[in-house]
Amino acid sequence: MMWPNRRLLDLFKIEVPIVQAPMASAMDAELVIAASEAGALGSLPCATISAEKAREQVGIIRQRVSAPLNMNFFSHTPVAADPARDAGWRKRLAPYYKELGLDPGVVVQGANRAPFDATMCALVEELKPEIVSFHFGLPDKDMLRRVKAAGCIVVGCATTVKEAVWLENNGVDAVIAQGAEAGGHRSMFLTDNIASQPGTMSLVPQVVDAVRVPVIAAGGIADGRGIAAAFALGAAGVQIGTAYLRTPESKVSALAQAALAQADDSSTAITNVMTGRPARGVINRVMAEIGPVSPDAPAFPHAATAFAPLKAAAEKAGKTDFTNLWAGQSVALGRDMPAADLTRALASAALHRLKQLSE
Repeated sequence: MMWPNRRLLDLFKIEVPIVQAPMASAMDAELVIAASEAGALGSLPCATISAEKAREQVGIIRQRVSAPLNMNFFSHTPVAADPARDAGWRKRLAPYYKELGLDPGVVVQGANRAPFDATMCALVEELKPEIVSFHFGLPDKDMLRRVKAAGCIVVGCATTVKEAVWLENNGVDAVIAQGAEAGGHRSMFLTDNIASQPGTMSLVPQVVDAVRVPVIAAGGIADGRGIAAAFALGAAGVQIGTAYLRTPESKVSALAQAALAQADDSSTAITNVMTGRPARGVINRVMAEIGPVSPDAPAFPHAATAFAPLKAAAEKAGKTDFTNLWAGQSVALGRDMPAADLTRALASAALHRLKQLSE
């Protein structure tokens, strides 16, 4: 049995149509290598690391595998911190500081979630990854031109048909259609209305009909059935993140892994409390008590800054009350197994299901 749509395989020059999702702060080169060894497209999240760290990580990956590599970046428009709003947020969180014996006035280093800039653009020109993907739209036209001139395939992420069409009109070579089920930050950039974001089953076929480039389905896909369904909807491949969180290559803490292992289909919610931008994760204490969505949360990424001392103190006490547990709605389908084995198992199960459907 062959894959019924080879557009993504041929574009990325990979063996199985699976993109290992770039999960900032939850993974590094180790997971990229494992997924690549099994024939998937390994993705390195670069939005929360320095150019020097990204160069080091790419060096490790290139030493271990000769497979294509995706470097992923955020491309949001930075918003300056609002002192008055930040102070109000600190006041809202003050009872938690008091409970944990912390000083709510302590100076905390700002959250590091930087958009793609001239430094990272120069790094891409230097390293020439085969694929570069962007979250929250695209960088400015000059930087995008430079990325393409470096020989990179460009991928953008959309949460609506309108965003997918915009991405294609602005030069992407493939579109990730991110449904509401997906874990982590919504990639939305032409809207901020999370209430109307379509699910994967609805979004994918409409994006497939609207654009000419290959479409990668993302959101709620964690087993062979989900992959087969994505192909039935017209996708040329899938992006999978949550299913990899419980692999030994994941950098998620043992405490967070335990929380993920206990989660079920009703355990996640979309929240802006943790970072200031909508993201789906397993509901923790602070999401439940002041969210999941709060108008008081400072703009992205400033809401996250005040959580750093709280997260550290709570985790020291064995709790994930203030920890980002980004995960999609299919978190319960995750498995404890090596990432390469998981990738092969996902591909095999999908091919088996597609064969059944064709008979």
